[in-house]
Amino acid sequence: MIRSSKLSTKFSNTVKKESLFEFIDEYKRVVEFFIDILWDQDNPSKLLPKEITNQVETWLSARAIQCAGKQASGIVRGTKKKQKQRIFIYNKLLESNHIKQAKRLKKVIDKAQVSKPSVDQMNPELDSRFIKFDFDNDTSFDGWITFTCLGNKIKIEIPVKKTKHFNSLNGTLKLGVRLNKKNITFMFDEVVEPKTSGNTIGLDIGITTLASCSDGQVTKQDNHNWDLNLINKKLSRKKKGSQGFRKAQTHRTNYVNWSINKINFDNVKELRLENIKDIRRGCKSSRYLNHWTYTEIKGKLERTCEKLGVQVSYVSPTYTSQRCSSCGWVRKSNRKGKLFKCDKCGFTHDSDLNASKNIALSLPAIGRKERQQQLNRTGFYWNAVG
Repeated sequence: MIRSSKLSTKFSNTVKKESLFEFIDEYKRVVEFFIDILWDQDNPSKLLPKEITNQVETWLSARAIQCAGKQASGIVRGTKKKQKQRIFIYNKLLESNHIKQAKRLKKVIDKAQVSKPSVDQMNPELDSRFIKFDFDNDTSFDGWITFTCLGNKIKIEIPVKKTKHFNSLNGTLKLGVRLNKKNITFMFDEVVEPKTSGNTIGLDIGITTLASCSDGQVTKQDNHNWDLNLINKKLSRKKKGSQGFRKAQTHRTNYVNWSINKINFDNVKELRLENIKDIRRGCKSSRYLNHWTYTEIKGKLERTCEKLGVQVSYVSPTYTSQRCSSCGWVRKSNRKGKLFKCDKCGFTHDSDLNASKNIALSLPAIGRKERQQQLNRTGFYWNAVG
């Protein structure tokens, strides 16, 4: 498992910062130059040949040019990869005579526009040939990062101070960094053994309550009485692209991280989540609902579980919010917003907690035919066999 941590470059003096900024700007220009050349190639090589690297006019060293070429090739190949996969599957469908599926996929291929990537948000990735770490010194700083072989006989020594997050990482420090004008990103290779004992719990990701666990844990408001519902309402009032909108997005991310960090996974070996895909496809939603980021919450849960050795598995979301976790009766009218009340046995519970208990169970799968019959409107029992 690769984990990263950032250390600030703010402790450098003006001369060092200017040298660092000069290198980053030139490196980005060279990467952009290579992207322009590689974009029209069907399958660019990982390491660029001299016929291409010799075309660029720059003061960067030969090593730095090679590194920039490799990064540019990775960006181009990564950008085109998804579309290539679609085309490959499309051709396979035609070969196997699945015409209807092929037509649907062809519409997606025609609609997807693969545009040339920008280097504005790209950060130079430097390996051990350029970097030397010194975290054992007698200065007032925790460490010094020396950059060499950059070109123009530039040698930059950046002082850094370790953060709490940096010190919490226990893996092996990799001899490569990602660089930008404010931070140096370090990578750690951590080996986490998966848990073999503990409970299996289900977790329901909601709009009002961020997370509800089958063991009774629920996320709450923070110390300033903010929750996901209020933050999304704040986002819906902000103009996209404004400073206030960006601050609200950061607020939402911080709340998601804080809430999930509060969940106790000590006695948990497996976490089950709903396998939700294409949640907004083919339907309109309000500005409020557009700011509900299921993928951000899911990603934070996956990273947290990976760090703790908790296995993450996914179950179908079909009828999990409509099934009574007490008797197994499924009916659409059971759920009324945040309140769940079973029409059969009268069981009453928070609807998100009820759903999380259903997610934790190993219930038999419900196929497409059963869903098309809409049995949940009249009601049916859905329990594990045996």
